[in-house]
Amino acid sequence: MERNGLNSRSRDKKAGLWIGGISFFLFISFFIAPLISEPDTITDLSGRANAFDYHSDNGQNFTWTDLDFYSATIYAFGDLNCHQKHERSWSINGNQMPVCVRDVGIFAGLALGGFIYSRKGVNRWTLRDTFLSVLPDQYMTDVYVKNRRTLLFIGIGALCVLPLAIDGFTQLLLDRESTAFLRLATGIPFGLVLGLFFAGAYSARPNRFDRAGDVRLPG
Repeated sequence: MERNGLNSRSRDKKAGLWIGGISFFLFISFFIAPLISEPDTITDLSGRANAFDYHSDNGQNFTWTDLDFYSATIYAFGDLNCHQKHERSWSINGNQMPVCVRDVGIFAGLALGGFIYSRKGVNRWTLRDTFLSVLPDQYMTDVYVKNRRTLLFIGIGALCVLPLAIDGFTQLLLDRESTAFLRLATGIPFGLVLGLFFAGAYSARPNRFDRAGDVRLPG
């Protein structure tokens, strides 16, 4: 029997592995795509998020439809999901990466969060308790006895999200530009908590239990 009271955690493993696997594939592809493309051909990108800016020749210095299928797919993903500001991105092989440094950190965190959940996470009825299941039960007894679960859940989220929010918004409100290190360092915890949240949201299934009292909780 698993520590949540169920006989198997196969669904929990699958949820974490899917999230971790897809995120890791994208993360590593962000490095491979510019590496295998012709050197010094993808430079000075600067587009919009949630829109395709480089899917056709509109006078830009780059069009991802000219790349091989794999690289084109990765750069299309970056084109749609990232601003691709060249001053906020790394270059490999003389080519700008498909996403900015912060997004590199976010996907690294997503992969890490998914893989952590695949090893540690279990369905505990609610999203909150399922999310917290990645923490060792022996350290959670006091939290459950004193019913501080929601406080811890919100606290972990805030701790991982606020650094990114502060770093991003202060660039808009103040005369400052963040650094590659800060973008990476704030992107990783944001992605980590996002990966754990997604895995927990998929795994939290009350219908796996006959009643709420069957759920095994710390304490």
